[in-house]
Amino acid sequence: MSKSPDAFRTISEAAKKLDLPQHVLRHWEDVFGHIRPMRRAGGRRYYRNQDIELLQGVRTLLYDERYTTKGVQKIFKENGPQHVASIGRRALNGEANPADVPAEEKADKAPLTVSPKSLAAKPATPEPVTTLVTKMPEKGIGSDTKQELVALLSRLENVQDRLDEVIVTTRHIGG
Repeated sequence: MSKSPDAFRTISEAAKKLDLPQHVLRHWEDVFGHIRPMRRAGGRRYYRNQDIELLQGVRTLLYDERYTTKGVQKIFKENGPQHVASIGRRALNGEANPADVPAEEKADKAPLTVSPKSLAAKPATPEPVTTLVTKMPEKGIGSDTKQELVALLSRLENVQDRLDEVIVTTRHIGG
């Protein structure tokens, strides 16, 4: 006997429906504050349909559209959870382009075109590199070059965020 479409789903059922490991759903609760499944005694999670839609929206943006975590957080902040849930709803309904979002939002979506060797060296300063570049005096560098450097460094930070996500996921799977 199967559950009704409006029934609550356990974390294992939600993970299976979304084709994700359970630990990823728990992690997303920490990263994206809008994901709040219902909890019963003992902390057991129960997901409503709108929770599943929201999770599918996050999954679509991260995995299919290749947004960074920060990019998805920005979409939550600017457009709200209803927008992300609508992306998830369209994906669950099998629409071809569920994350048809405005071009300005896609600016946070940087393609992975940087070699691993260039990512090996981390800056020695605790201050973000993009901040250092914007503080550079104009005397030795043109404003166009400075803007290009800021854009490139922003993309590198996005790549680092993605690598950090992979490391976290790998640690959960391997450990």
